[in-house]
Amino acid sequence: MKFKRITALLMTTLLSVSLLAGCGDKGGNEGTTTDTADTSTTDTASDSAADTTETTEGGDDSASDKEYAADEIIDFTFFGAMPNPEINDGNEIQEIIAKKTGVRVKETWLTGQTASEAVGTIIASGEYPDFIDGGDACTQLYDADALVAWDEYIEKYPNIKELYSDEEWDRFRQDDGKIYWCNVFQNSYGENRSTTHNDEAFWIQVKVLEWGGYPEIHTLDQYYDLLERYAAENPTLEDGTPVIPYTMLCEDWRYFCIENAPQFLDGYPNDGSVIVDTDNMKIVDYNTTETAQKYFRKLNEEYNKGIIDVEFATQTYDEYIAKLSTGSVLGMCDQWWDFAFTVNDVFKQTGLDKEGCNYVPLGLTIEEGMDNMWHTYGDTQNVASGLAITTSCEDVEAAFKFVNDLLDQEIHDLRFWGVEGTDYLVDENGLYYRTEEMRMQASDTEYKASHLCAYSYFPQWLGTSKDGINAMQTSEQTSEFFAGLAEPLVKCFEAYGAENYPDMIGSVNKEMGPWFPMYSYSNNLTTETAGGVAWTKMGEVKHEWLPKIVMASDFDSAWDSYMSAYEACNPQDFLAEMQEELDRRVAAAQ
Repeated sequence: MKFKRITALLMTTLLSVSLLAGCGDKGGNEGTTTDTADTSTTDTASDSAADTTETTEGGDDSASDKEYAADEIIDFTFFGAMPNPEINDGNEIQEIIAKKTGVRVKETWLTGQTASEAVGTIIASGEYPDFIDGGDACTQLYDADALVAWDEYIEKYPNIKELYSDEEWDRFRQDDGKIYWCNVFQNSYGENRSTTHNDEAFWIQVKVLEWGGYPEIHTLDQYYDLLERYAAENPTLEDGTPVIPYTMLCEDWRYFCIENAPQFLDGYPNDGSVIVDTDNMKIVDYNTTETAQKYFRKLNEEYNKGIIDVEFATQTYDEYIAKLSTGSVLGMCDQWWDFAFTVNDVFKQTGLDKEGCNYVPLGLTIEEGMDNMWHTYGDTQNVASGLAITTSCEDVEAAFKFVNDLLDQEIHDLRFWGVEGTDYLVDENGLYYRTEEMRMQASDTEYKASHLCAYSYFPQWLGTSKDGINAMQTSEQTSEFFAGLAEPLVKCFEAYGAENYPDMIGSVNKEMGPWFPMYSYSNNLTTETAGGVAWTKMGEVKHEWLPKIVMASDFDSAWDSYMSAYEACNPQDFLAEMQEELDRRVAAAQ
């Protein structure tokens, strides 16, 4: 059966997850192809990048000045507190980069623990990798005095410095006044090239929209109505696999897939842990709004109709990805980076993309006629976490030089385009492109492990290459984006007059304020404050109760019990601390 075939394909690799470096999306949303954002941040970063182009191309620190011999190459280690597939030893592009930079990094990733548990174990051992991205646990590393300050190296290495303006770098400073990590995602160089919606949405397979005659879907009711009608007429796939109209993920930090939709349904952007009411600059708790109750009531109705996956509350992430990869799941609410990099490659390898199984985002709101902000344009700066260098690193200078070298355009092209002639070609106008065979091999699990090396949790650019022609990453090359689309996806875009995924979701293009995103503060809360204690308890209660209220036979009774448990967490302490931080950010920007 198709499920067995796809499961076998998935088992050949660790599932790829471009997780919100350090957000776990309790609000955050990051990945190797992120495009969410603060428009003013984009402009500032782009301007500073453009100002230093001449400095970074060529010069004494250029990664291409020398080819290092095998005995000259330094081997560093990296640990990322998030799941990600490991590449093979002897990976071809990793070896090319090593010869050009003099550094090779062995990357290992989170397995079977939370970020906090894994980092806690490392701290207790006193033995650190050279590089680390602790995710939500970056502050634990800082508190343990395990990290090297970046300040002098930012000034020394121009490729690093140009990642952010001085004001943006200052936002990373800790309470001792120094910078200890750099978030590596959501930085655009030059013109924005975004084609994907690398954020959260209600997703739906294009074959469902085609079956429905490409209807306008703006509300939850319209969304579930279409899923219900399609599933009633198409209860199984061609091979007999039962269709799952809708599923959700509740495992660990990924319970955002069920938890945070109310902020979006009310038309607000992804501040992640709260709503910021910009009319009066007040913090609002999206967990207790009228929209939250309507949303969960709707989930409860759909569950009791048999539309929602009966296994949603207990399935693991791997099981969830395996289900999506069969093509049997019609819709879900999730972040693009949480599923697309793995699932879309499986669809391409198995031909399910040609059957209309690809997902597109819909910008749903609780009522018809509301603006939505599921997609925010430009770059979002998350200062809660990022790449750090530890005190165990024996050659800190070489470590920072390597970070700088990875941003050299030649090395950046190797990371995100591959080897010219093997992974991409160049036309007479200097435009990079791939053949269909190259696109297919780039989605192959074994090829990715043995050949491609993105160093995906090290600093990187989105936007436009320094040649002024190409995109920094293949996913944002407009010609490549369209050339790689399966026919059902092309037909869907054409039907809705869309040129890309952001067009499908139709969010208003509104500049974010200096406070955005608030999750960059809440993700670093600890139990040392009353607000942090409340935040921890709120998360525990929501983990326990949200699946219960979806599955309840009596929604009103279950909701009342949930609210009682929630109020016992003293959420007002958390909200007060968030209001204080909002006021501080607004005042600092004035």
